[in-house]
Amino acid sequence: MSTEKVQIVEKILDANDQMAEENQQAFDKNHTLAINIMASPGAGKTSLILRTIEGLAKDYQIAVIEGDTAPVTIDADKVHALGIPVTQINTGGDCHLDALMVRKGMQALDLNEVDLVIIENVGNLVCPAAFKLGSHINVVIASIPEGDDKPYKYPNIYRGIQCLVLNKTDLKPYVDFNFEYFEKGIQILNPGVEIIQLSSKTGDGLDTWLNWLRAQIDAKKHATQ
Repeated sequence: MSTEKVQIVEKILDANDQMAEENQQAFDKNHTLAINIMASPGAGKTSLILRTIEGLAKDYQIAVIEGDTAPVTIDADKVHALGIPVTQINTGGDCHLDALMVRKGMQALDLNEVDLVIIENVGNLVCPAAFKLGSHINVVIASIPEGDDKPYKYPNIYRGIQCLVLNKTDLKPYVDFNFEYFEKGIQILNPGVEIIQLSSKTGDGLDTWLNWLRAQIDAKKHATQ
């Protein structure tokens, strides 16, 4: 019985990975960069996405795929208010997006007109790590109030990412957060990963994030297939 359960899980993940590859091929065909934003609830995913749109929308065409466990459009409405194409994915209670959900979100977008697709995954540090979506870049947003021990408690989410954003740095004076300890945990799991410290609230460090992302978008736009 237990062996059969493992086989079923493997088949599901294999099918998801195949669709994720097809999703990425569709992005590649249109020279569209896709980034997958993951974080725990309250780390600042939506805030950073809104700041990113404000900083890049003058130079690039951006679209957003919003994932949520409930049929609410709170975050999607904020993106829409900035004049950005956005599609809402209701996971029906599932704690993550998967490649099929992203495929449905992609079908609502005209990728020919999009330079950057931002995928906002469901807020937690466990489930999203197991499901590929077809994104080119996986980003985890951590935050000062969460504490410096998260890489040690939730290692899988940090292993497959290309960028770690440490948000809410404006709270450093008020929170006991050991950055060296935090960074050591990240580097053990993912040596050399890009780490960017910023505050979505104050804007401090935001230019570093925007410039890094500009470089990724430009590289994708000029890539040959």
